Amino acid sequence: MFRIQVKEEFEAAHRIEGYPGKCSRLHGHSWTVEAVVVGKKLDELGMLVDFKLVRKELKEILDRMDHQYLNEMQPFLDGCNPTAENMAKYVYEELAKNDIFREGIGLQSICVWESPHSCVSYEPDEE
Repeated sequence: MFRIQVKEEFEAAHRIEGYPGKCSRLHGHSWTVEAVVVGKKLDELGMLVDFKLVRKELKEILDRMDHQYLNEMQPFLDGCNPTAENMAKYVYEELAKNDIFREGIGLQSICVWESPHSCVSYEPDEE
């Protein structure tokens, strides 16, 4: 099994409505998002998938959120709080729709870092 990982960053503000602490107030993060792609078969060049292509597709999704107040970006979170958890699921679902994921190559997970010390990973349940 081969596993590639790419990272992109964006800046955005949010607040966690109903949180019993400082995160209920407006604040911002320098978010880092990592995508992990897995597969067993390499292409004719010996690559699973081009890093540059995965990074481009991830960046297109993150550009929608860059320098935004995430709480106002509905319906992208379907009315949910813009937590790192909800954003990881959203980014996963958006990126997984891409046709770069052909037979034998799949998006394994998305990891959203809201600080250098705190992140959440999302991968769907196996069916």
